Amino acid sequence: MKSEPGRGVPLWVEVPSAVLLALLSTLEGFRSAGDSLADPAPWVAATASVAVLARYRFPRAVAGLALVSVGLGSVFPLLVTLYHFASRGRLRAVWVCLGVALAAGLPWLAVALALGCPLSGGRLNTWTGAGVGNAVLVALALALGMWAGSRRRLLGALTDQVEQLRVERELRAEQARLAERARIAREMHDVLAHRLSLLMLHAGVLQLRSEGMSPVVLERLTLLRSTAGQALDDLREVLGALRADRSAGADGAPAVTAPALPELEELLTEARAAGQVIESVVSGDVEGTSTSHRLAVHRLVREALTNARKHAHDAPVAVSVHYGPSATTVEVVNGPAGHVGESAVSGGSAVPGGYGLIGLAERVAALGGHLHTGTCGGGWRLSARLPTSSPVRPPASAS
Repeated sequence: MKSEPGRGVPLWVEVPSAVLLALLSTLEGFRSAGDSLADPAPWVAATASVAVLARYRFPRAVAGLALVSVGLGSVFPLLVTLYHFASRGRLRAVWVCLGVALAAGLPWLAVALALGCPLSGGRLNTWTGAGVGNAVLVALALALGMWAGSRRRLLGALTDQVEQLRVERELRAEQARLAERARIAREMHDVLAHRLSLLMLHAGVLQLRSEGMSPVVLERLTLLRSTAGQALDDLREVLGALRADRSAGADGAPAVTAPALPELEELLTEARAAGQVIESVVSGDVEGTSTSHRLAVHRLVREALTNARKHAHDAPVAVSVHYGPSATTVEVVNGPAGHVGESAVSGGSAVPGGYGLIGLAERVAALGGHLHTGTCGGGWRLSARLPTSSPVRPPASAS
């Protein structure tokens, strides 16, 4: 059995509870009617007890039956109704039900006083002879209902907070990916603009020294220079807008501007000067490697060294970079930390807020490579492979 919308308890729990409540209410109504089944009290009590199953859909009708049952001497359906209203925060309905329930006993009390009947018999037991016990039950039902309502609202608030934190984390991760894409675009803008400017410069020099050149060669030089100029103008038009936020990052923090052609040895020297113990092995054809790969290697090593300074300042770090003909590989491994490093000694993450690895994954994926990070012997290992022969695929979302 499935529960109805808004129902806090499943039906397979409520149905047996309603049957038990009907038995107790019928017994109470039977006693209040003078141990007679001919009186409507036990039947109304049983009907009101079963009707509490519909209190989520028809609360007013259920409350009306419960009040009729109270008037005939059975208070159990009213307890469930009061608990329901209190748990839903409907305090006005609670006070109305209590007022009507108390008013229902006044006619019986007036008749008993006028006829000189004892106050402890029949339907008068609801609020006279058994009044103290029923009042305690009513107070208990109200207390439990208000506690259940407060708990449900607290759980709902916590659930909303967790969902908000999840959405915020996804937005931060997406912001880190977008920031890394913008950083890549800015760096490539600088590199391409530098190369195109050199191309225009050399073409101009050749034009100035045109003695002995054929008209065809001169025409080609002029075309080469004009084409390079047009390409440079197009590049500035498309990517020049990204330079507007070079002074500040995507989140308002100062942007870390990577040089167009970063030198890895300078980065390692700076890290050693900061107190890190680094063993480095750099092999392969560095000059023959593409600029995009050299920029990616610089960012990978810098981020790995930054994380090592932040989390394991006193641990040795092993850096291995190989510029191969088919792929560029990077591996940075730091040992376990002897003590927790101070955040002040770190140079700061490239992407503030702990999302530097997401930016690295975005950059590596943009070059068609793979990035792997994880623990290694109590320390941390970062490895990446950047193929040089495979086509570049679109950036993939970093998980």
